[in-house]
Amino acid sequence: MAGNTFGNIFKLSTFGESHGAAIGGVLDGCPSGIEIDLEAIQNELDRRKPGQSAIVTQRKEPDTVEFYSGIFEGKTTGTPIGFAIHNTNQKSKDYSHIKDSYRPSHADYVYDQKYGFRDYRGGGRSSARETASRVVAGAIAKQFLSGIEINAFVSQVGTMKLETPYQELDFSNIEKNPVRCADMEMASRMEDYIKEIRKEGDTIGGVITCVAKNVPIGLGEPVFDKLHAELGKAMLSINAVKGFEYGSGFEGVQMKGSQHNDQFNQDGSTKTNYSGGIQGGISNGMDIYFNVAFKPVATLIQPYETIDRDGNTVQTQGKGRHDPCVVPRAVPIVEAMTALVLADYTLLNRTIKGKE
Repeated sequence: MAGNTFGNIFKLSTFGESHGAAIGGVLDGCPSGIEIDLEAIQNELDRRKPGQSAIVTQRKEPDTVEFYSGIFEGKTTGTPIGFAIHNTNQKSKDYSHIKDSYRPSHADYVYDQKYGFRDYRGGGRSSARETASRVVAGAIAKQFLSGIEINAFVSQVGTMKLETPYQELDFSNIEKNPVRCADMEMASRMEDYIKEIRKEGDTIGGVITCVAKNVPIGLGEPVFDKLHAELGKAMLSINAVKGFEYGSGFEGVQMKGSQHNDQFNQDGSTKTNYSGGIQGGISNGMDIYFNVAFKPVATLIQPYETIDRDGNTVQTQGKGRHDPCVVPRAVPIVEAMTALVLADYTLLNRTIKGKE
């Protein structure tokens, strides 16, 4: 299987399956001498881990990370940073009913067709549990990018959409509610709605908005490696993501060019920011902001019809412990992938001749 590595210089390779012994990764290219706050890394994992509230999967995993290399006396050594998170609460029998059949809108069928063999326990390698490794690496990237602020929050669940511009929101509210919405009133409504959906044995999708502040001018390459293209790839690599838009996004098509152009101030900043902090594929120093759309979780705890390996129609029902809405736990994943991209492009910038 190819495609288990992300990044050019600040490079992460992950390993492991949902119900295997452990998941983990190797982070290569991290500069030496970076002070590492292990507690902050664990805090990021705690934001993503299962069982943290009544509106997420009730799988109980401590998600404690163990580092094996690359960190000495609290600082990075410049060598590969190896780490693992051991799985402790697998219930593989919950998936025995799909050993020979395929769940709709999952990777089951295409894995069998591509590889001729699959780990059906929780989706194996295709499980969103793999993203815990990204959160570890992203937490290290955040510490490398100490001057850059990255905040993601849930801005939509189903049809419930937060219309308040991000500039008017208090990001300190994000961790004060289980939905991780930056508006407390909307968060309460979203939480009640997710609970209703869960009682029905159904799921619902949502949108996460991410804002990166204090990003320096010059990150990104102007042709194939545009900064927004890499951010889009990073977000679309996250399980259940169906869409990515930055800046004015799809709403921008309704505007005239005279309205959409970001006029300059004398210091080079812009009066508006429809560009989303990126122009010509390169960061311009303004806030980078984007939306990431997540589909409803594909596993339903209700009867449904599907096919088995022989093409026969069979009746089955979802079992196990699953999220009724993925976005509350996906907030730290979106932040982590943003940090990985910005760290990688920061290091790429240092390779340009004449750059200090």
